[in-house]
Amino acid sequence: MWAAVAIAVTVVLAAGLYWLQPWKLWQDETVREALPAAAAPSGPGAPAAVPGAPAAPVTVARGTLISHEHSTTGQVELIRLPDGSHTLRLTNLDTSNGPDLRVWLTDAPVKEGVAGWRVFDDGKYVSLGKLKGNKGDQNYAVPADVDVAGFSSVTIWCDRFDVSFGAAGLAAV
Repeated sequence: MWAAVAIAVTVVLAAGLYWLQPWKLWQDETVREALPAAAAPSGPGAPAAVPGAPAAPVTVARGTLISHEHSTTGQVELIRLPDGSHTLRLTNLDTSNGPDLRVWLTDAPVKEGVAGWRVFDDGKYVSLGKLKGNKGDQNYAVPADVDVAGFSSVTIWCDRFDVSFGAAGLAAV
């Protein structure tokens, strides 16, 4: 009987550790990416330049991260590259590490405090991928079929627990 109890406790403990991943609270992952620079098309067979596209990256919207479930600071910028594509850039990011963190563009308003923790999956959102690191500067390509005009905020979203670690409203520049 004691062997069965010990096995059951071990299974429950292992499942809990896998699900919660508490060790991530003490592990930092720092990323230092430079702003991507899209090269102008050239050579035979290269796509034509996008009419009206800037010659250098241009910030079209920006915001400052506020804390939700975990203390989160940093800035976000939505940047249009010379080839017409968009990149979301996080700079000076500092948040807790956690299981299954994602970077989302959303249409939800950013609310302070507990009221803002769970609003981002209520409306339209697009995941730009897993958070590369919980500290530093990083870039996330916005898919070409995404109309960035339909999004007004960014969240660092914990997909495992459906909660925002932090978020920023995007204000046009």
